[in-house]
Amino acid sequence: MELNHKFKVTYLTEEKVYEILDICGEKEDYSPLIRVIGRVFSSAEGLVQSFRRSKPHTKEELKSLQGKDEDKDEDEKEAATASAAVAMEEDSPASSSSSSGRLGDSDVQKLGPDEVSVDVEAVRRVYERLLSNEKIEAAFLNALVYLSPNVECDLTYHNVYSRDPNYLNLFVIVMENSNLHSPEYLEIALPQFCKAMSKLPLAAQAKLARLWSRYKAEQIRRMVETFQQLITYKVISNEFNSRNLVNDDDAVVAATKCLKIVYYANVLGGDLDMEHNEDEDEEPIPESSELTLQELLGRSGIRTNDCRRPLVLFEEFVNEPLNEVLEMDKDYTFFKVETENKFSFMTCPFILNAVTKNLGLYYDNRIRMYSERRITVLYSLVQGQQLNPYLRLKVRRDHIIDDALVRLEMIAMENPADLKKQLYVEFEGEQGVDEGGVSKEFFQLVVEEIFNPDIGMFTYDERTRLFWFNPSSFENDGQYTLIGIVLGLAIYNNCILDVHFPMVVYRKLMGKKGTFRDLADANPVLNQSLKELMEYEGSVEEDMMITFQISQTDLFGNALMYDLRENGDKIPVTNDNRKDFISQYTDYILNKSVEKQFKAFRRGFHMVTNESPLKYLFRPEEIELLICGSRNLDFLALEETTEYDGGYNRDSRIIKEFWETLHSFGEDQKRLFLQFTTGTDRAPVGGLGKLKMIIAKNGPDTDRLPTSHTCFNVLLLPEYNSKEKLRERLLKAITYAKGFGML
Repeated sequence: MELNHKFKVTYLTEEKVYEILDICGEKEDYSPLIRVIGRVFSSAEGLVQSFRRSKPHTKEELKSLQGKDEDKDEDEKEAATASAAVAMEEDSPASSSSSSGRLGDSDVQKLGPDEVSVDVEAVRRVYERLLSNEKIEAAFLNALVYLSPNVECDLTYHNVYSRDPNYLNLFVIVMENSNLHSPEYLEIALPQFCKAMSKLPLAAQAKLARLWSRYKAEQIRRMVETFQQLITYKVISNEFNSRNLVNDDDAVVAATKCLKIVYYANVLGGDLDMEHNEDEDEEPIPESSELTLQELLGRSGIRTNDCRRPLVLFEEFVNEPLNEVLEMDKDYTFFKVETENKFSFMTCPFILNAVTKNLGLYYDNRIRMYSERRITVLYSLVQGQQLNPYLRLKVRRDHIIDDALVRLEMIAMENPADLKKQLYVEFEGEQGVDEGGVSKEFFQLVVEEIFNPDIGMFTYDERTRLFWFNPSSFENDGQYTLIGIVLGLAIYNNCILDVHFPMVVYRKLMGKKGTFRDLADANPVLNQSLKELMEYEGSVEEDMMITFQISQTDLFGNALMYDLRENGDKIPVTNDNRKDFISQYTDYILNKSVEKQFKAFRRGFHMVTNESPLKYLFRPEEIELLICGSRNLDFLALEETTEYDGGYNRDSRIIKEFWETLHSFGEDQKRLFLQFTTGTDRAPVGGLGKLKMIIAKNGPDTDRLPTSHTCFNVLLLPEYNSKEKLRERLLKAITYAKGFGML
């Protein structure tokens, strides 16, 4: 009788599990334990009460959960933890105990706002001991199949979490099962559990994200792999197309929503940098996801771009099979129009690769261009005015900056909405029709001119091969606004620019402030000097004799003095205040000294991109990829995707000789060829394999040079009678080609 009583439990503790396990081991009959697991793990009530802890985590326990990187600077750790703590404390649901008089109510109330009353370490130990037994493992699987529909019903119709915040315990316990991503779970159990978990209210998702943010990287990675495994399994086992959309697959959608919780846990648990531009507004986030983001990040001003180094690489959240089957035109429509009824993966941009996100941005830009054209036509009909449906720029090749600056400044002042129109460039005296190629050359010439060191707008570092804003430039704000507009227009019109900025520029465009950690690529020499100052073991004041006054050199080589503090020349840098000196020095170099120039530059950029989902979709390093394209030129990938016309095919003699010739070219010659054919020497987002190039036959053997339509990436290639002649004619064409004049 006493033995039966031991097996009639309604909830489990670690001790109780081991006690039953020992009894079963003695009798070599595990069926009583299997029945207990089946009963408790299939009951939401039983699971919520199981493995309870009655005290908050100790510092040691939190440390074992967190497992932060040991090589982090201690101060960075404290700052990251403090930032996360702010997020955790604000607007979180308190873990009050339920009114049902459950285990340890008075003690559970002492738990912090982001504690759950689960002894996670105990749960892990139990799983570790039990999952090695196949029959017991099957009990967990079957219990989850029974549990999930009831949980989904509880959350959808009974608002159970608001009555009992400890309901979250069952999700914590189930997610500790390290076998969740195994094939047995993928068919039924895991999809059903994901559907239930995706029904959690936002406050519960926020709490779960903050709890998981304390986990070690490998624990976060295991959860990522669990949800990714399900998404991949569903994608490859179904035929998704424009009629059968992946957006309509409940399991994929639910797993993506669950992955979103883990993604924010990954951000919060990472290395956070809370420095923002003081005048920068909150990032524009679509209404459909604004509340979700604010809840998950704790309403404390934390954004995903604040994470310098996540626990798990952002790339691990991207699901390539999903990206391949996603119909982005439909997904974009759901994102903009039908968010209430249809799920859009654009609300979870972390799962999309740069190519897919770029396609979403392309649709957004094209629809805005179409909208501006339609509005213009309506105005023309109503008011009888002949308005231009395009952003027309007529420029002289030898006065390109002056002409572009005057025209764009006028547009920016009179009607900034015109910047959202499709760009149409015309070079005075040239007959090229702009189907995209003339715009590409316009951008290239503007960039060449404006980044010319002789103009003095930007300084060039020979070591890093990067440009930086010249703090002592004589140019007015309009010039910097122009280059900002040019960068925005390039993104808006899907053109790639040959610009070379350090990453801190793109971080600042996203609303961040430059900090010491940005100096590594922006100014490596200064970065090394300040690092040595920080690590110096002797007396900084006596040995280095530095003060809080620094000097910079202007355009004419004159030294300009700047006080980092009031009367800085009288304040020595010491071992105690050197950290403050380094912080203020960095702030001056990356922010204050170029504040005027950068504000004008950023204003121009936002004139074009302010209504775009750009900041919501892309991280700073992806913004650089959008603007500059990929530096990795894979011509084998280009050969694979190139199409042929006019009588040529992949097996034509001259086509084979053409590719042999092109592959034999040096790096510079390959870039010239790319410039000649496409209008830019960079690969688009996703690499050269994403470039749709066409090689068309342009008559029989001749002395004429190959020609191209850069607007459509078409190479017109005569059928030369020898490989030597092909090489000579092609090299001449790519070396001397410039302009859109007619021969």
